[in-house]
Amino acid sequence: MDLVLALDAGTTGVRTVAFDHEARVVDSSYRELRQHFPHPGEVEHDAAEIADLAVATLRDVATKARHAGHHVVAVGITNQRETTVAFDRESGHLPHRALVWQDRRTAPVCQELEAGGHAPLVRATTGLVLDPYFSATKMTWLLDQGVLDGAVAPALCTVDSWLLWWLSGGSDGGVFATEPSNASRTMLMDLETLDWSPAMTTLFGVPEEMLAPIRPSTSSFATISAEVVPELAGVTITGILGDQQAALFGQACFSPGVIKATYGTGAFVLANAGDVAPGVFDGLVTTVAWDLGAFGPATYAVEGSAFVAGAAVQWLRDELGFIATSDELEALATSVPDSAGALIVPAFTGLGSPFWRADAHGSVTGLSRGVGRGQLARALVEALAYQVRAMTDAFRDNGLDVHQLRADGGAAAMDLLLQLQATNSRLEVLRSTSLEATARGAATLAGLEIGVWGSLEELAALWSSDRHFSPGDPLLVDAGYEAWLRAVQRA
Repeated sequence: MDLVLALDAGTTGVRTVAFDHEARVVDSSYRELRQHFPHPGEVEHDAAEIADLAVATLRDVATKARHAGHHVVAVGITNQRETTVAFDRESGHLPHRALVWQDRRTAPVCQELEAGGHAPLVRATTGLVLDPYFSATKMTWLLDQGVLDGAVAPALCTVDSWLLWWLSGGSDGGVFATEPSNASRTMLMDLETLDWSPAMTTLFGVPEEMLAPIRPSTSSFATISAEVVPELAGVTITGILGDQQAALFGQACFSPGVIKATYGTGAFVLANAGDVAPGVFDGLVTTVAWDLGAFGPATYAVEGSAFVAGAAVQWLRDELGFIATSDELEALATSVPDSAGALIVPAFTGLGSPFWRADAHGSVTGLSRGVGRGQLARALVEALAYQVRAMTDAFRDNGLDVHQLRADGGAAAMDLLLQLQATNSRLEVLRSTSLEATARGAATLAGLEIGVWGSLEELAALWSSDRHFSPGDPLLVDAGYEAWLRAVQRA
C-alpha cells in the first residue's frame, strides 16, 4: 500500500501515525515528552528532545512499513502551536528551552501593552487577544534575555518550523518555513494578508528576518534528509497544520459552521468560518484554519481554548495518585452518582476562552467528609464539560450558529464526558470513529497535495462517527454549571 505519515508533535508526546488510502490508521509509534517547570507558571520543553522523538517515531513506523512492503509517499506535520523555539540556523545551537504555550511568564508584558492601549490594534490585525498564550511575547522575552546574542543566523519559530528545518537537513541545507495556521497563532501575522505584519513585529520588537517565510499549508515544503531519517530519504513533507486546525481538517469540518472539540492536553473548540476573515468575537479568537494554495482560498476559523483538559487528568494520576493510568478515570468517576458538591477549576496555567484571565489559579472547592476519590474524579470530568460549555455558549452569544459538535482527542473516549457535554452544550455530540483526528488531518492534508485524495468531498466521505450523544435533562447540569462559574470567579 501507499501510506501517508503524520508526525504529530504534541504537548505531552510525539507520535507518528501511518494512514492508508481510506484514511485508516495502519500503524503508529509514540514517545512521551518530558515537561519542565522551572518556576510556578513556567512551562518549557527541550526542542532537541522533540526532534529526537520525531526522528525515533518516524523511523519506527517507516521501518515497519518497509518490512510490510508498503511505500511511504508523503509526510505531514502537525504540532503544538504557540510553543516558541529560539535557535541558530547556522549551527543548530539551542540557547534556551522552548517556551510552551501554557507558559505564563509574559503576563506582565501583556498587561503593560494592554495598559498602553495596544489591545485593539492587536485584535484587529491578528484576531487574537493580548495573552501570554500566544508566541509574540515569548519571542520578546527570549530576545530580552539575550539568548540569541551572537547567533550567526538567529531564528524564532513555532515547532513546525523547527521540525521542518531539522528533518530536511538542519544546518546542512535545512528548509526554514511555516504556514498560516501556525503563523496566525504568533500574534505577528496579519489575518488579511497572511503575511507577517510590520506593525506587530515592531510592537513586539521581533525582527522579521528571524521569522520563517509563510507558505500555503499544502506545499512541497522539503524532502527528508537521508542523514536524518534514512528510511524516509527523499520523501517529501507536503502538508503542515497546527494541531487544532489539523483536528478540524481531520474531522472533515470543511463547511462554514461545522464545529469540533478536541479534548487533548487542553480543550479546543473550532468552527469553520469560511474563506473571508470573519472579524472578532467576544471571548473567542479568530485564526486561520488552513491555506490550501492551489486547491482554494484560505479558510478561517473561530476558536475557543481551555488551557487544561487532559493535563488535569495527568495531575490526578501523577501528582495525586488517584488513578494508575488515564483510562481509569471514567470508571472512578462513574462509581459515584455525583460529585457531592465538589468543584474543580483546572486553571493551572490561567484561564483561556471566554474568560482570558492569565492570573487565575486552579482550585478545588465544596469539600466535605462525603467527598472521596470518586467524587473528585467526577468533578474533574464535569469541569472538562463545563469548560467546553463556556466556549459553546460564547459561540451562541456571538450569534454563531452551533448545531452539532464533532469530538476527538484522548478524553473523548469517555462516554460520561461526551454525554455531559451534549447536555451542557445543548448539542448533538458525535464522537469521531478515529480519535486521532489531529494526525488524520495532517496526513490527509499532505496526501491531498500529491493526489492521494482528489478533493475535500472525497475526504468528507471517509469521515464517520462511532456514537452520537443527545442532550438530556439540563436541570441538574445547569445548577452544577452555575456553581462552577461561581468557583471560576473565586479562582
